[in-house]
Amino acid sequence: MIMDDRYQKILDEFSELTQKLAEAKDPEALKALGKKQTRLAPLAGKIAALKKLETDIASNDALIASGDAEIIKLAEEEIVKQKILSRELINEIDDMLIPKDPHDGLDVIVEIRAAAGGNESSLFAAELFRMYQKYAESKGWRVILLSTSRSDISGYKEVVFEITGDNVYADIKFESGVHRVQRVPETEKSGRVHTSTVTVAVLPKVEKEEFSLDAKDLKIEASTSRGAGGQSVNTTYSAIKATHTPTGITAQSQDERSQQQNKEKALTVLAARVFSYFEEKKQRELRTQRLNQIGSGDRSEKIRTYNFPQDRITDHRINQSFKQALLVLEGKLEPIIEALKAEEKKRLVNS
Repeated sequence: MIMDDRYQKILDEFSELTQKLAEAKDPEALKALGKKQTRLAPLAGKIAALKKLETDIASNDALIASGDAEIIKLAEEEIVKQKILSRELINEIDDMLIPKDPHDGLDVIVEIRAAAGGNESSLFAAELFRMYQKYAESKGWRVILLSTSRSDISGYKEVVFEITGDNVYADIKFESGVHRVQRVPETEKSGRVHTSTVTVAVLPKVEKEEFSLDAKDLKIEASTSRGAGGQSVNTTYSAIKATHTPTGITAQSQDERSQQQNKEKALTVLAARVFSYFEEKKQRELRTQRLNQIGSGDRSEKIRTYNFPQDRITDHRINQSFKQALLVLEGKLEPIIEALKAEEKKRLVNS
């Protein structure tokens, strides 16, 4: 018997999802069900193929029992091929059944902030933003700018943006933490190498039916928008600051002209921050499980160093270095992300 109960349960779940999708009318429900079905489809397809192989093997076993020598020979040859195929499929299915992060299929909100290093840090924050834009473009994802705070030299003190697409969190989650850059700033006349840092936080964007903010827990404040130096750049109260009163977590948006648009953006970021806060709290309570992950995803943890004089990028979580730093900043992140995924998979298999 090739099939087991786990496989059949997955086929049943996929069938149920397909039925619910056919009956759903609400756009949000359709979107959520569609994403779940898309995530499950490859696994369900392989299990369906395995189930068919099981039926074919049983049919060939019946032919062997017929007693006809020529038919028996053909049936036995077919069974050998089918059993090889079934073993390959079982390996692929079991590989796909390795515990996955439940957020892997979600869109993300990314927050990049300049940290130590003054102007150089803000310039590198802008370069990281561009790197993620380029990487998203190569994957066919969409980047939506949510909030910015510019520095005086065309860098970013802070930039917050959303990335939407297929399985975005599965790749971008590895970017949470402190990114350190070592290079000679353009403004440095002596040619001395400076070290600066930028923090990146990657927050999963959950669907509204899975997590939403209660209106009674929200405090919404409007003000005039402010420029890089703190001066008011318009006279309308379009800038919005949203506060989740139980936790004190805030989010703000001022880039849009409309107060309603800024409110929607601020609440989108706030929901992701509050959800992430509760998730991190839950993970702290499950400390043993967290130790099996690559890093903690904590923005205070140094994860990567970009050393330009040596043209080397080192990811400290896997102690692995990569060349062509400028190419990586052009969005060629695949080698680093794939190495991190491979390490995560190895840890999960051995956990």
